Amino acid sequence: MNSKVLLWSLIILFLIPQPAAQANGDDEVDVDERIEEQSYHLELNEWKEQGLDSPADFKQAVPPSSFTESNDDELLSSSESQGYGDRVFYWRNQESLTVEVEVEEEGLYEIGFDYLPQGDLIMPIEGAIQVNGEYPYAESRQIEFPSKWKNESEDFETDRSGNEIIPEQEPIEEWSHVKAEDSTYMYKRPLQFHLEEGQNTITLQNLRGEMLVGDLHVTSPAQIPEYESYVGEYPDAEQQDELKTFEAEHPSEKNSSYIRPSATEDPSVHPYDRKQLLLNTLGGDSWSEPGQTVSWEVEAEEAGFYQLTFKTMQDNESESPVYRKVLINDRVPFEEVEQYQFGFSKEWTNETLSSGEGDPYLFYLEEGKNKVSLKADPSPHANVLFTIDEVMQEIDELSLSIRKLVGNQQGSRDWDIEEYIPGIDEQVLAWSDKLNEEVEYLLDLNDGEESTEIASLKIAIDKLENLAANPDEIPNRLTQLSTGSNSAAQLLGDISMDLSAQPLSLDRFYVHGDTALPDAEAGLFTKTKDSVANFFQSFTQDNLATADVDDDTIEVWVNRPRQYVELLQNMTDQNFTPETGIKVKYSLMPDEQKLVLASAADTQPDLALGISNWVPYELAIRGSAVDLREFDDFGEVGQQFSPGAFLPLVIEDGVYALPETQDFFVQFYRKDIVEELDIPVPDTWDEVTGILPELQRYGMNYYTPLAEESAFKPFQTTSPFIYQFGGSLYEEDGIGTTIDEEQALEGIQFMADLSTIYSMPLQVPRFYNHFRYSTLPIGVAPFSTYVELTTAAPEISGWWDITPQPGVEQEDGTVERWAPGSGQASMIFDKSGKKDDSWELLKWWMSSETQTDFAVTLQTLFGPEYMWNTANLDSFEQLPLPEEHKEVVLEQWEYMKEVPKTPYSYMVEREISNVWNKVVFDGENARASVDDSVILINREMRRKLEEFDYMDNGEVVKPYEIPTIEKVERWMESNE
Repeated sequence: MNSKVLLWSLIILFLIPQPAAQANGDDEVDVDERIEEQSYHLELNEWKEQGLDSPADFKQAVPPSSFTESNDDELLSSSESQGYGDRVFYWRNQESLTVEVEVEEEGLYEIGFDYLPQGDLIMPIEGAIQVNGEYPYAESRQIEFPSKWKNESEDFETDRSGNEIIPEQEPIEEWSHVKAEDSTYMYKRPLQFHLEEGQNTITLQNLRGEMLVGDLHVTSPAQIPEYESYVGEYPDAEQQDELKTFEAEHPSEKNSSYIRPSATEDPSVHPYDRKQLLLNTLGGDSWSEPGQTVSWEVEAEEAGFYQLTFKTMQDNESESPVYRKVLINDRVPFEEVEQYQFGFSKEWTNETLSSGEGDPYLFYLEEGKNKVSLKADPSPHANVLFTIDEVMQEIDELSLSIRKLVGNQQGSRDWDIEEYIPGIDEQVLAWSDKLNEEVEYLLDLNDGEESTEIASLKIAIDKLENLAANPDEIPNRLTQLSTGSNSAAQLLGDISMDLSAQPLSLDRFYVHGDTALPDAEAGLFTKTKDSVANFFQSFTQDNLATADVDDDTIEVWVNRPRQYVELLQNMTDQNFTPETGIKVKYSLMPDEQKLVLASAADTQPDLALGISNWVPYELAIRGSAVDLREFDDFGEVGQQFSPGAFLPLVIEDGVYALPETQDFFVQFYRKDIVEELDIPVPDTWDEVTGILPELQRYGMNYYTPLAEESAFKPFQTTSPFIYQFGGSLYEEDGIGTTIDEEQALEGIQFMADLSTIYSMPLQVPRFYNHFRYSTLPIGVAPFSTYVELTTAAPEISGWWDITPQPGVEQEDGTVERWAPGSGQASMIFDKSGKKDDSWELLKWWMSSETQTDFAVTLQTLFGPEYMWNTANLDSFEQLPLPEEHKEVVLEQWEYMKEVPKTPYSYMVEREISNVWNKVVFDGENARASVDDSVILINREMRRKLEEFDYMDNGEVVKPYEIPTIEKVERWMESNE
């Protein structure tokens, strides 16, 4: 498995309780021993040292009809090949295809594929390559097959304010060819594979996505000439004098749908209109990921040599240069533009692609259509990143050794650390020396200018040198080495991420000869005049600011980022308003507390969207929200959601909001580690405790959301245990808590036992990191973790999975998995004069069709990380997620049970948290602690119920009926 999997397991050193860290004593196994493949650059160096080279001019294509050990049902005919002209293989569903390749000479070869993406294309298609039954190096476990995208229309549409709208994206359905590259694009050339003389077996395993596969190609590595040789390939070509201008925001294709145009308010860019927002530049942060490629179609009237000039701005905060690989007609023309540097600049600059001496490069274009492409390329930083990764891993190993030695005595005694870890000072200084070499390299790349990454590296080096100078202090200063937010390890991790990013903004580019180009920057007078005008215009320009609306327009406040609200406004203007005649104005609401103030001041909107699920309750109990059950079709609408999601939105017999988004808590597990340790994926909490000894033997553990929070444990972390053990939180009439009843107490006790007896982690700031790096390879986590692992953990893509979270087995063999799913809600205000129209809008917004369109468009325009966790169950089934994952989430949602709101629920939540802390940290008895908490809860209950007229002088005036799932289901079925 990829050694990078271990690199960030740094913070865990102070998070795993000591019994876990010391579990089984001498039997504990170093997790490093399980690493099977090293990184590609190390493997490649070893091959070179063995004398392996690449044979010249070898080419072999293996058609799908010759694939072996593949599913014959997936072999399609030529007529089904969508233009390939031969039989093709439909590769999907975790399937593998295998080919036999015979080579006459042992050596290093490249592997390529003809392919056509199919199905949902929002997430990248990924596979893994084995050669002769083994992964040759870690990077072969994840190979990407990019999809091609284009703007749905060449012209940009405008919104109601005349501002241009980011166009919808559509895939380009054409066959492509790709050579296997590492998914991080850290190497400037495609990956090479060692093939033995004679017969070799190559297997491509599906990890994610689906595509048609044509021929598999095995070739010698392509040779890229130097510039002088390249020019010599066209002895009769002449330099052309024409000047052609191309607007960067109109590419012909790109390999990420979310590389998008931006509206840059600067008179230096083209086109520009001070009064309207025009989409006039491309890229920036949306074009920063390694491997992202943009192409433009360039028509040359005559074949010949041309210069290329790109009008760019590269003003990222780090002030370091970024790099692009330049391709002409899908080929790097010469070595000098394989890693072309675009320097830091806060102003627009005309960057003519030139040599280091400033001599413009000439590019040969064929007569007619040509393709010019720029590919984000982090490979100049590769060696720096490899060194950082190596140092981080060694810091991790040393810190773990120290933590085991120190135990709970950190800061409480003096150490002669050399007695236990000889040469520790030399080891730390060696890290410093390695990093100093990388500082010099980066300074050379940056022409002597110090970037943020260089400054951070120097700080990390200073920390290491200070520790090396006082090695006996290291056990008491682990926060400086590895565990603190400003530790050397954390600094190195941040640097690694920053050096990988390659943001670049383009306004336009020129294909030209020796002709003068327009100035990149507008003149000082123009800029000053425009700046003054924009200042005064800024007071009235924001079309998403709250403002008075017409009497026939619904006013909606939305508690979401701007891009969400803009998309919602555009969808409403294009679909809802034309269909219903109802006009809608959305406004940004950066703080949902504003709703409470607006309600008190009688300035509330008609609707509010994207609000926390506690807000409707707080407004409804004060008479400010509409009971949605007043509408005749509420039952039909409500059936689209999980009944348990309504519980915090109910007061007595009223429902005061619709669920809008919904969280899920499922069990994540690393398939590779579970398989390697030969442990089952647990289905119950008994099975979880059963696998802990084996996990802890390898320095690993199991995660629950209890460890995410510090001192206070909210309902979302504690209520699952109470519910799963059959307990409840309140009396049925709402007059009192039931956490002291036997089943609830059993759940609370088990919740504490997980830490005190079973040594699960007490505090884990970020499960995502520990899951990636194997220290917590299994655990229960929410939707946000799913998004992170899906979009920001490429090194383990395809090597993890999810199941419903563990539960408590009942006498009949069923497993209770009750868990909350706190999300956002949508509500109508009681003082709205447009309640019926508002209900029509709310129904449209939460309908399956609208939710699905919104979710797909959001991800297509802004990236896979913009997943929309809709609460509409039918819509969720249609989201662009793996089918098997949707099935797991929907199964878990069958046990969706939010905690009902009461006027005193905050007190119940706080006291359950206090009980856990007393039992875990103070060693108190759980029953005694609960009894004390019940007294406090009931005292606060009486006070709050009297405030809202449910009690008077300690006597019950009317019951506060606690809503149940069964009651909500009856409402939906009968709409009483």
